[in-house]
Parts: sequence; C-alpha cells; structure tokens
Amino acid sequence: MGKRKVESEEKATIAAPSTSNNEKYDSSDEEDLRNTIGNIPVEWYDDVDHVGYDLYGERITKQGSAKGEIDTFLTKLEDPDYWRSIFDRQIGSDTKLTDEQIEKLKSISTNRYPQLGYNPYTEFLDIYSSKTEIHPISNRPEDKRSFIPSADERRLVGRMVHAIKMGWTKQAEKEEKPKIYDLWSSESDNAKSKSELARIKMHWPAPKVTLPTHAESYNPPSEYLLDENELKKWDETEPEKRRISFVPQKYDALRKVPAYDKFYNERFERCLDLYLAPRQLRMKLNVDPNQLLPELPNPQDLQPFPTTLAFYMRGHNGQVRSISIEPEKGELLASGGEDSTVRLWYLPTGRCVRTFNMSAPVTCVAYCPDPQKTLVLVSCESNIVTILNADCGDKLQVSSTKNYMNSLEVENDDNQVKWKRTSDSSIEIALKDKIRQAVWHKRGDYFATVSFEASSDTVYIHQLSKCSSQKPFSKKKGHIQYVLFHPTQPLFFVATQQHVRIYDLAKCQLKKKLFTGSRWISCMQLDTHGNNLFVGGLDKVFSWIDMELSTKPWKSLKNHSAAIRSLSFHRRYPLLATASDDGTAIVYHARIPQDLMRDNELIPVKRLFGHGSQQRKKKSDDKPPLTILSVVFHPNQPWLITAGADGLIGLFTY
Repeated sequence: MGKRKVESEEKATIAAPSTSNNEKYDSSDEEDLRNTIGNIPVEWYDDVDHVGYDLYGERITKQGSAKGEIDTFLTKLEDPDYWRSIFDRQIGSDTKLTDEQIEKLKSISTNRYPQLGYNPYTEFLDIYSSKTEIHPISNRPEDKRSFIPSADERRLVGRMVHAIKMGWTKQAEKEEKPKIYDLWSSESDNAKSKSELARIKMHWPAPKVTLPTHAESYNPPSEYLLDENELKKWDETEPEKRRISFVPQKYDALRKVPAYDKFYNERFERCLDLYLAPRQLRMKLNVDPNQLLPELPNPQDLQPFPTTLAFYMRGHNGQVRSISIEPEKGELLASGGEDSTVRLWYLPTGRCVRTFNMSAPVTCVAYCPDPQKTLVLVSCESNIVTILNADCGDKLQVSSTKNYMNSLEVENDDNQVKWKRTSDSSIEIALKDKIRQAVWHKRGDYFATVSFEASSDTVYIHQLSKCSSQKPFSKKKGHIQYVLFHPTQPLFFVATQQHVRIYDLAKCQLKKKLFTGSRWISCMQLDTHGNNLFVGGLDKVFSWIDMELSTKPWKSLKNHSAAIRSLSFHRRYPLLATASDDGTAIVYHARIPQDLMRDNELIPVKRLFGHGSQQRKKKSDDKPPLTILSVVFHPNQPWLITAGADGLIGLFTY
C-alpha cells in the first residue's frame, strides 16, 4: 500500500507540477465540483466504497456518507443551524443552504413562483384602440376578380402542363427514404426472412361464409319445414351430425321475425374457424405408408399361439366374472359367476364336474398355486371369503388337502376378521366390506383380499397355516384396485387408480412407486421372474413397465376400443393376452430376453372373437356393455381361456 501511494504521488507530481512545495495544482473549475466521475447517476456507486476513478486509474474514495440516526440527533442538539444542512450525494458531504435557496424552497412548498421578485401580473398593453367607431376601416365592396377565376393564372397553368407533356419540365422526384437494415444480421436471419417471404407467398385466404339457402328464409316453402317426426329425429341427432344446424320457421312478414337467438354462438364459432383455419399451403410428399411402418416378423414364425375357438363351456346363468386354472396339470378350471355358483370344469372335454353354491354373486376365484393342494379361493360381493376343497383330481392330493384343512385351528380372537369352519370342511373368513379380489402367494400359504371400499381396511393379508389375518396399512392409500405378490421376493404390489406402489414386506416400507400412464387401472400381471409388470386400464391403455429400466412404461399401446378388463401372461411361452369390452382378446408375442443388451419384443399376432355383449343393469350412454371379463392361459399348452358376460367360457387352441 505504501509503495502504491508513493507511485501515485509521483505520477500526480509529474502530471500536474505544484506552485509550491506543499500545494498541488488544483483547477479553479474543480473547486466546487469534487466528484469527477462524469454526468452519471451516483446511485450506481451505492454498494461500493468509491465513486469512480481519477485520471490515473486510481479509485476516488467517498468523502462522506449519510449520517446515522444517532449522529443526526447529536447534531440537532449541538448545531443551531442544523435545519439549514442537507446531505449532497454529488460531493458526498453536508452543505448549508443560503437564505435565497431557503426562500425558493418555501415558495415551492406554498405553490408560489420559485423565482424571487417575479411578478406575473405585468401592465396590460392595449394594442387596439378603445374608441368605438361606426364604420369599419374599409367599407369598399370587393372586386369582381376576387370571385371570378383568373384568366392569367389559367394561361400560366396551361403553359406548365404543356411543358410537362413535351418533356421540357420534369416533375420533382420524391426523395427516397434511406433503407434501414440490421448491420449485425447473420445468415440464419436472412434464411428466416426468406422463409417469412415464402410464408407470405404461400398464404391461403380464410374460407368464406356459405351463402344462405331457401330454408334460411323468413318465409320458406312448405317442403323445407320440418314435421313432428323430422323435428324429433333432429333433436335426437348429435349437433355435429345434423344436416342443418337450425329449424326452419315461417313468418308472414319480415317485421314479425324475432331476434336470432344463436347469433353470438355462430359469430363465436366463425371466429374460431378463422383462428384455426390453415393460412399456409403445405406441400404434400409422395411417401408410401408401408415404408413408415416398422418391419414386423411374419406371424407364422412366432407360432405357437391360440388362433381357433375349440368349444364353449356352458352352464352359468349370467356373467362369468372370474376363471382360474389348475397350476401344474391344467386339467381343471374353476369359474365364478353372477349366478352365485362356482363351477369346476374338466378342460379336455369341457364337462362341468362339480358345482358349489355361494351366498352372493362371485367376484373372484383363484386356484391355489401349490400343486399338492386342491384348494380354491373364492370371494363374493358379500363380506365372506371362502377357501374350498375342490375334491377333484388326484385322490391322494384330495385326501391330503382334506386332512390339512381339518388339522387347522380356525378359532381366533380377532374382532375385525373372523375365521369359521363350515360343515363341508371348507373355511370362511368374514371381513368388514364386500370383496373385490383375492390373490394367492406363489407358495400357497398366504393370500390377500381387496374390498370395494376405500379405507384403511381395504387390504388384508391372511395366512392359511395359522388361520390369522393382518392389516398391512394403517392409513388410507387411495382407491386400491388390484394387488399382487412377487413370485420370488417378499414384495407386495398395490395398484391404485393411476399408480402402482411396491412395498417390502420384510422391512415394512415403500420400495418403489411406478407411474403407469393410465387414468384408471383395472388389472395387472407379473412375468415369471417378476421383473416386468403388465398393466391394463379402463381408459383402453395397456402398459408394459420394465422395472429394471425405469418406473415409467417401456411401451404403452391402445389397440382396444373399449376398457381392458383382464390380462394374462403365459409362464412357458412368450405369450401375453388382453381382454376388453370391445368383444375381442388380443394375443401378443411378448419376449423378454435375458441379455441386457437386447430390447424387449412386443408384437400383436392375433385378435380373437367369440363373445357377445351384455348391457349393464344401469344403462348409461358413456359406459359400453360388458363383454370379456377374464382371461387365463393354460399352464402347459398355448391355449387361451376366456370368460364372457354372456355366460360362456371359450377355449381357444393352436
């Protein structure tokens, strides 16, 4: 700092020699104006400790600053002329006002002229005479030439016109205005201007309003008027599909025509048409649509998959809401319907071998995944879940299952869930609400139930070996639609209307949340290893979520024209099927490669038909009729079994 100060003093001495040894040169112009930063706002330097730079680049430090409240108060007590002082930001110190300046401020504050001694009322100078005269200055009548065209001027103008025609005189050229252009414009800007000119050249004018017809007249002919049947048909037709948008009316005179009630609506629609109408011609490209489609393999190379309807299994009265097949052999099929019955079918022949009568319409049936047990889990619209012994199939398995059921200790002290043994060696579980779904764990000991009501008691997990139940959630988790167990890990999948949450049952915590992209989930299914989740929704969207890649769908399809009710994944073949209310079941070739470098394959190979629709009990226009309610694949064969709302169970074979 000392060295810099010495250098700056030497520079100042060289640049401005002093008149004496102790005084430096100081210009008289700078005596009053100490700030040398120029004519710029001083507010720019409020946040810094200097107010610019001098001739040699050194900072000019602030000479003073506004005083604080304590200093101001002390100054008021000590200085009697404090009221004359103000802080001048230009010089950075306090300045005392003169008497003249104070008088000017007082004049301004009292709405007077700031200039002292100014008299706004000066003496009036009368330019005109104050004497009243009878006659004007000149009373002479106007000349005749003042209102008759001048012949001399006419001849002069004629000569000028003749000279212009002969080319002797040239007209004054208009001054051209200088062209203004952007000096720093780039090539991209020029390209943009060219595209703008091209857009103007390709402008397409707005469509014109169609001319009125005879039906729009106030007195149309009788053939244009609508009778009662035509008027009723016109009212029932949607506004977009009507031939005319108004009802023709007839009046005797034009003065009897009332104001048009749809005037503002038509003006608004016209404005929308003009706003949304295209204003530029588009050059169409001659592209073959087949070239835009991806190259799909031949469906014959992806066989086997179900293609043919083999036969129907008839016996239910009303809807067949759920079906489930025997896990290992696939010889027996369980079905539950609206007629409050559970039927067991022998699949090779399609014959019903056993019927169970339930207390309410059946909502879900599920065969036990343990091949050593012949158990069927049944949920109804009541609050009862029943575990039945199918009593069909291998006699050894039937007898071992009966002994296992009899050995269970059913009595429990739980007030919310009650276990009870019935006379036919089956077990009933009484819950609070009506049951929507029941699903087994892969080992066949645990199973979960989902009720229709959205509360903390919606989901229960039950253990058959201990005849106990537990509630996994203490709080409401939304409107739960579907639940699943992971085939190999202690994970529990809970699907609400739009999301799927994965809970770790061992740690009792949320592990992952999946975003399905569907607005209302209706069903979901896991693959054999549990790494991929297939989700179907009532909004016609089918999503494939690869949980090793992302929490969002790897692919979403909308091949159905109505709500998706059920889906199934084959455990041996790369087959996936979705069933919808449009009366079709679509079979996909869904291959999941073990190589992480290869992508998944999802190719639709067949659309199956075979079920009719059934109207709902509460008819509504926005809800289509129910058709196919459940699908399931055969465990060993490439067969697909469908259950319909028409009371039929169809078997599609290869």
